Amino acid sequence: MTSEVSNPTQRPGLSAFFGWGMFWLVVATIAAGVFFSNGADALLRAWQAPEYSHGPLIPVLSALMFLRELKQFPPEPGPKPDRWPGLILIVTAILLGALGILSNIDDIVAYGMILWVGGIILISFGWRTGKHFWPSVLHLVYMLPLPATIYYKVSTSLQFLSSELGVWFLKLMSVPVYLDGNIIDLGVTKLHVAEACSGLRYMFPILSFSYIFAVLYRGPVWHKVVLLVSAVPIALFMNSLRIAIAGIIVQHWGDDWLEGFTHFFEGWVIFLSCILILFFLAWLMLFLHPKKPTLSEALDLDTSEMVPQFKRLQYVRPSAALITAAALMVAAMGALQAMPERGATIPPRDVFALFPRTLDTWRQVGPRDYLGERMEEALGADDYIQANFARDGVGTSVGLFIAWYEDQSEDGIHSPEVCIPGSGWEIAWLERTDITQQMGTRTPFLINKAIIQRGEQRMMVFYWFQQRDRRIAFDLAAKFYLMVDGVRTGRTDGALIRLTTPIGRDETDAAAEARLMEMVTEIQRPLPRFVPVE
Repeated sequence: MTSEVSNPTQRPGLSAFFGWGMFWLVVATIAAGVFFSNGADALLRAWQAPEYSHGPLIPVLSALMFLRELKQFPPEPGPKPDRWPGLILIVTAILLGALGILSNIDDIVAYGMILWVGGIILISFGWRTGKHFWPSVLHLVYMLPLPATIYYKVSTSLQFLSSELGVWFLKLMSVPVYLDGNIIDLGVTKLHVAEACSGLRYMFPILSFSYIFAVLYRGPVWHKVVLLVSAVPIALFMNSLRIAIAGIIVQHWGDDWLEGFTHFFEGWVIFLSCILILFFLAWLMLFLHPKKPTLSEALDLDTSEMVPQFKRLQYVRPSAALITAAALMVAAMGALQAMPERGATIPPRDVFALFPRTLDTWRQVGPRDYLGERMEEALGADDYIQANFARDGVGTSVGLFIAWYEDQSEDGIHSPEVCIPGSGWEIAWLERTDITQQMGTRTPFLINKAIIQRGEQRMMVFYWFQQRDRRIAFDLAAKFYLMVDGVRTGRTDGALIRLTTPIGRDETDAAAEARLMEMVTEIQRPLPRFVPVE
């Protein structure tokens, strides 16, 4: 990939094309393919989801962007002294990939792949030339799935915004409607704004398109910035309009019209509309520009001479940096292959069906609740319990919910901070607090304490993430310790524990909190049987 040759006017034959430089590049690439294979598998799995179905196109588009940028830099014969920044990036990529492999978090391995691509480019062209190719490398970020914790936070936020804007559009069209969380009540029917309707399936490809659009755009820098950042509000606006149209269709023709082709067609119409709005925005900014260039003049769409740029692979030199990079990748690949299987040994646990129905003075009230198939699929837990307990079977009850995951490395746990508002409850107050002293434990006991309300109903909620003997309040901290445990022991199991209780009309918040604290104490004795702490 480097632009070096002893005589640039000479056209090497087949033997020159597959010289020693090409040999070491191929060795480095094959070794990297094996070492980062977990990351590639994670991408292939993620690309099957509608939100990331555009993923396979991203490497192709990045390659075309790279070849287009390469035309601006003619071949430069002779050695290059500034290859070592690329080698530093290669080492960083290997370390990041190793972290992902040891922690069983394949997404981290995928991040390392992108750093490796940037490192190979810097080694091949040297820092002075290679640094100019960052747009095509950065574009590869758009093929990566968001970390699960961030994904659910973003998705939920977009669901709320899309629901509110969709209801606003319906009210503008004089449609009687009421919004309860993510449920749009049209009177005759209710339309649930699900995760799939959050707009992410439009937003990710549109963000990629706006990025390429901004790179190809030859107008002022501030024009590029506007085109880049406008993708989010455009996608959100059009998705809200889509939800409003869906509401009108459901009200007049029923749910069946949203199934099959109609829903698919509606989605593609919205996506193409977003693209057209981007083009219109670019045209409008050019129209207001003093020189008034046309859109075709402002976009660099020249695709000529792509093949000659690809043929510059024949100029690869067997530099010390390239050979070192290949040797490091081979060593990393060998270490990966020689590494013993790190299957985590999770201590035996009882299933929640055996969870005691009596906890000292607390007794289970009524039968245990089970989530519907759709909610169980969204929860993704390997085992869970949902039951109500009351002191001696009387008085105000406390709802106990525990979801246990054998492996959190892929999707992770959905935080109640994300899920609670989706069911129509509003989080009126939330704080993370330390109850270590009250519980008398040796290890920190951190929980989230919240008050939620819906209409005149108020409830107090305690919840925390439990990983072995850690009680963690912050979801991102839970992900960090998940990575630490994955590296140290290979274990990625854990649980979400949530307690809820109604706050009576004449009851103080302190009384509800005391009731929850008593229940927290009661469940500590049987809990290790169901959530291993060793």
